[in-house]
Amino acid sequence: MTIPPAATVISAAMAGVTRGPSVGALGIGREDAGTALASFVESCPQLLRRDDVSGLAYGADWRPACDAALGWPMSDAPRFFQTHFETARVADGSAFATGYFEPEIAGSRTRRPGYDVPVYALPDDLVRAWPAGTPPAERTGRAPLGRYDRNGNFELYPDRAAIEDGALDGRVPVIAWAADPVEFFFLQIQGSGRLRTPSGEVIRIGYAGQNGRGYTGIGGVMRERGLLGNGSGQYPGSMQGIMAYIRENPREGRELMRLNQSWVFFRELTGDGPLGALGVPVRRQASVAADPAFVPLGAPVWLDMDRSEVDGLWIAQDTGGAIKGANRFDTFWGAGLDAREIAGGMSARGQALLLLPKGTVDRLNSAR
Repeated sequence: MTIPPAATVISAAMAGVTRGPSVGALGIGREDAGTALASFVESCPQLLRRDDVSGLAYGADWRPACDAALGWPMSDAPRFFQTHFETARVADGSAFATGYFEPEIAGSRTRRPGYDVPVYALPDDLVRAWPAGTPPAERTGRAPLGRYDRNGNFELYPDRAAIEDGALDGRVPVIAWAADPVEFFFLQIQGSGRLRTPSGEVIRIGYAGQNGRGYTGIGGVMRERGLLGNGSGQYPGSMQGIMAYIRENPREGRELMRLNQSWVFFRELTGDGPLGALGVPVRRQASVAADPAFVPLGAPVWLDMDRSEVDGLWIAQDTGGAIKGANRFDTFWGAGLDAREIAGGMSARGQALLLLPKGTVDRLNSAR
């Protein structure tokens, strides 16, 4: 099969799909299959109605599996996946996985001494539009995010540095106030989290939108500068190592964080778990973020990696600003100190398979 050049690959169907081993040959354990089945059931209502941009499957293709899943006994979950799915390898299947978690940081519903970092709700003036004078030929894809100034001219929304310097003060609703700007920076990267107030109240917040500015992974910048890893850097290449550098070098750390111009806005959540991009709760060791151009959100994913914690069956229920391309995944590890430790140091490489409704691979390849 001829694979298009990487620059032209914008979906899984374009990347090329080949048949993988049988689902039975994967050796999916009962507990692993049970947690995945529970998350698949939660995903089905959205999976059936979403427009799939990966080019792999239509909503109706998932109907037999979703109907069967509702009454399927969890004790026999491995047979459910064997009965209704086949495996598919996108491109060469080479996968890279990181981890994310639900952080808990100190916060307050009201501003008070020691709680000065605003947790902004989604601004009502944040819109998508084309700047005046943009030629029609350049108006392709989605219009940029921004706002209209007092004179009615469209402008890009303030970046992280401007927001930290007060660009939104008094203009955007504040859900709460965080105590630590470093912890809040990483909570924004995770996309959801918990704020624990001095009185013990827990405020759960989730992603509501973003300012339209580009995301920069500061870990990559620090590696390029020799600050992390096994070279001259004294800090480990993990979230914990990045945070240690920022705290021990506050001026340089602040400038590093400002290189990431993206700012995340939140909404207060209710329920028993943070919501992923699919609109259902993400679950520890069951939910994975993926690029919806390459993985239908709601689809099962099998990972076989060089970190055993990641091996097994996951359900694609979320997306992420840095999770782009074929076989790029971000595994969810829940909340708590162990989740922080695992997710913060997760970097795994190996192979990925998608589980698609039976007959999908033949249909795709006959269409090619």
